Amino acid sequence: ATVTNVASQVQLDALSKNYPAVVVHFWADWCEPCKHMDVALEKLAIENPHASFARVQAEELPTITERYNVDTVPFCVIIKGEVVIDTVEGANPPELASKVALHVKTASLSSSLNSSLTPSAPTPTPTASAAKPEVDSAKIEKLLNSASVLLFMKGNKNEPRCGFSSKVVAALTETKIPFETFDILQNEEIRQGLKVYSNWPTYPQLYVKGELLGGCDIILEMAEAGELKETIQESLGEESKDLKTRIQELLSSADILLFMKGDPKEPRCGFSRKTVEALEVAGLPFRTFDILQNEEIRQGLKEYSNWPTYPQLYVKGELLGGCDIILEMHQSGELKTAIQDTLAA
Repeated sequence: ATVTNVASQVQLDALSKNYPAVVVHFWADWCEPCKHMDVALEKLAIENPHASFARVQAEELPTITERYNVDTVPFCVIIKGEVVIDTVEGANPPELASKVALHVKTASLSSSLNSSLTPSAPTPTPTASAAKPEVDSAKIEKLLNSASVLLFMKGNKNEPRCGFSSKVVAALTETKIPFETFDILQNEEIRQGLKVYSNWPTYPQLYVKGELLGGCDIILEMAEAGELKETIQESLGEESKDLKTRIQELLSSADILLFMKGDPKEPRCGFSRKTVEALEVAGLPFRTFDILQNEEIRQGLKEYSNWPTYPQLYVKGELLGGCDIILEMHQSGELKTAIQDTLAA
């Protein structure tokens, strides 16, 4: 028995029709753990000659990969009658062997019993992913709104953990539009819940202003056509403005504006809390901007103001100072006067 290298969906469908069970390993040449699963697959193919064992190069055949909801490698699916009945995620030869023993032998016995009967359409068997997880929509929506351009991927932009994610990061980087990433490998709840929320079964997924723009294939098609940057900018609308312009507009939105971590009711760091307290004692109305909700502004304002830390207090668009300066003014009783003088200037 040999392992078949699948080159098309037609070839895979033919295997499903000709064998009582098909075990398919989705792999990538850059993934070392896939080699361990290949060894296991070859051994299982010899031990189970009545079943078919196959390999699919995940990144070279994305249509097949997406059809079977594959968003990581190595990933194995067991198919009966063109229906997925079980899966194995990651490099886990013992688990694969156990599931093959369970499903393949059962399929072989069923095939033998049915060979003398009139063929009939296979009874659909629920796939491993049929039971959809509960989705915390509020949590997902909060995450989607945390950045204007957000890529859900495996790893991060500096260290992608799969080829699909790496290609999309490269395409986005080429546009020079700032974007943030979320590592789905660090949060299984979000990883599974977002699939249901977006009705999109694979990763990476790119969102612009909370709306799904697409997965790997769509993003790469846009990039190859030279349309990716323009499409993102159109989706961003006002946010596609030059970062400096956006910062200036933000600074002019309030006479007294504090860039901080969190908000006055829930400061997210001690420096921000102390600065808020000092401003409240001064008794002058002020607005705040939570830098934790916008990484682009957080990093851009440091360069714009040439001030590396937060919080930062602005009066009429001019930087008054950071935590130390504000607290010194507060302790000397000069803070309210300094702000009023700047407002009157």
